Amino acid sequence: MSKVLVVEDEQHLAEGLRFNLEDEGYRVQVVETGEAALELLRAQPSGFDLVILDVMLPGKDGFAVMSELRGEGQFVPTLMLTARGHPEDVLKGFAAGADDYLTKPFELAILIARLRGLLRRREWLRASLDASPRAPVTEAPPADEFQFGDKTVNFDRLELHVRDQVFPLTLMEANVLRYLIQHEGTPVSRKKMLEEVWGLHEDTDTRAIDNFMVRLRRYIEDDPSHPRHLLTVRGVGYRFIAEPQANLS
Repeated sequence: MSKVLVVEDEQHLAEGLRFNLEDEGYRVQVVETGEAALELLRAQPSGFDLVILDVMLPGKDGFAVMSELRGEGQFVPTLMLTARGHPEDVLKGFAAGADDYLTKPFELAILIARLRGLLRRREWLRASLDASPRAPVTEAPPADEFQFGDKTVNFDRLELHVRDQVFPLTLMEANVLRYLIQHEGTPVSRKKMLEEVWGLHEDTDTRAIDNFMVRLRRYIEDDPSHPRHLLTVRGVGYRFIAEPQANLS
């Protein structure tokens, strides 16, 4: 039985979520502030399978809570709730490390579907990590990964391996990298990324994507101020280059 932490200060919504999620078979704990959520998650790093995190909280807001958790190496799947409905807030949540979002008001069925999707990803990851090394190689599915230079992105495990370092990735970070890799060598516009990766079709300040890319460069680039793999295409967006030396004229 999966355990869900609900971080929501609107009592009627928090209790409604608790009632409906418990009716679906989840164990649920509710806290009202970001500070309480951080304290609980720090005390029980593996105590929850998923977090539902409201953006607008008294004290530390959802963005701050998300950033602190990811900064401390906690990668519990997190669904953010926002009442604002602004695309900039959605991107800010993803940049902070959220895995998915919903705008209030939302339909319960959609919330449940999103939770199940995040939990399935978590179970796939656990299965990948727990797979027996004694199993015949021919029985193991091919790894969902991509290697470029001395770096390997493992999409199954949500990890980026850079030489002897391993960087955990959020689901959205992995999705962004997958999208850029799939379009390797081709300039990809910010608008296209908004639509096809984040699922946003509204007009928004696409510079929010730039802030997201800054963090990815910290993982990937030897010198983030002079990127060789995640290149900026002025006036357009970004281009991924797997082997930079192959593109020198």
